[in-house]
Amino acid sequence: MAGYFSNHSQSRFLANSNANSTTTTQQPVAPNPPSTATRPRAPSSKHFSTSVPSTSGDEKSLSRDRTATNGSPKGGLVVHPLRHTWVFWFRQQRGPGTRTINYEEGIKKVSAFGSVESFWSLWTHLNPPSSLLPTTDYLLFHSGIRRPVWEDPLNIGGGKWIIRLRKGVADRIWEDLILAIVGDQFSDCAASGDASPTDGTQGGVKEKEKTEENGAAANADTPPGDWPEICGCTISVRQNEDIISVWNKSDADARVKEKVKETIKRALNLPASIVMEYKSNNDSMQDKSSFRVPASVDRTPLS
Repeated sequence: MAGYFSNHSQSRFLANSNANSTTTTQQPVAPNPPSTATRPRAPSSKHFSTSVPSTSGDEKSLSRDRTATNGSPKGGLVVHPLRHTWVFWFRQQRGPGTRTINYEEGIKKVSAFGSVESFWSLWTHLNPPSSLLPTTDYLLFHSGIRRPVWEDPLNIGGGKWIIRLRKGVADRIWEDLILAIVGDQFSDCAASGDASPTDGTQGGVKEKEKTEENGAAANADTPPGDWPEICGCTISVRQNEDIISVWNKSDADARVKEKVKETIKRALNLPASIVMEYKSNNDSMQDKSSFRVPASVDRTPLS
């Protein structure tokens, strides 16, 4: 953990701790803003563009992060690097008058970030889930995930915990989840080397080796042992509910899944009685659905 920012101790990022070191232009904040009962939030711009930014733009942003971290004499800025680089994605179903597109075609890359400062410069320009139209998804995955889909080499052996929310509560929970993942609060949820196989799946060391081998092939720039257990998370804004999911890479290890579940509950301050559903990505590929679960499962959304 040395040298990397972490909020594992339940502390919060300080959005304005280093306002001069952001990597993108932020809107000016009015002096002496009135206090409110809810968590303060920097003003947001109009909805960001869903066009795919050029790869060189992300590379330049990450390069600036690395330069500032090293204390470049030109900039004189010091930023707080994250252990992993993360990428925001956006997906919206077709609008009126446009053709239907498949899921993967609709996913658009927003931006990558590798430091606390570059995260906040992006986050303050994203509209909260409550302002999004159904059906819209936000997706956050680490940079080893080339495409945030079930079939990605680092996703295919894993699954996701699913939390259903009543309308009106997603903003706070989504922000807390993002801060927990980016801030390394899931760092203890590592796959164990002696996990035993489960029915119909390849588990334990073989599954881990296979996943890491595929991951290394997908992104040779990062050592496979450095991939975090948490692949990413999503929020899906729907007409009558909002659905949050946390993706992990080790479906075969029941202990890992339980650790992830307990960390989610702690990070989001969820009640002990909350019902959380788990679905493997293999099952999702079989029934072509991320959130469809057996009817016997209690699907009462969290209020």
